[in-house]
Amino acid sequence: QVQLVESGGGSAQAGGSLRLSCAFSGYTDSTYCMGWFRQAPGKDREGVAAIVSASSTSYADSVKGRFTISQGANTLYLQMNSLKPEDTATYYCAAGRGYVRWPSREVADFGYWGQGTQVTVSS
Repeated sequence: QVQLVESGGGSAQAGGSLRLSCAFSGYTDSTYCMGWFRQAPGKDREGVAAIVSASSTSYADSVKGRFTISQGANTLYLQMNSLKPEDTATYYCAAGRGYVRWPSREVADFGYWGQGTQVTVSS
């Protein structure tokens, strides 16, 4: 059974940094895709960053150059720098379905989700 638990959310000033962590279990094949998503009130959930084989990555245009996704043995990270108020959202860690072997950011390609952690950026 796959389990995902996020931590590290909180509040930051614009221009500041936060690091999110996601401890996962039951998902030991690094060739599977893992990703970070976010959802702001009244908006659809969007893919922020994804990673496969701990090295192949993809990023949403809105976070390129500011966010970095990385993966350890049982932990997924999202380093968020130069934060903006529009980054405010609930952030979710997710594990891809078995057939997804590329860094997808499509919600439909992910079958396992964490409970989410809130990130609030003030101006």
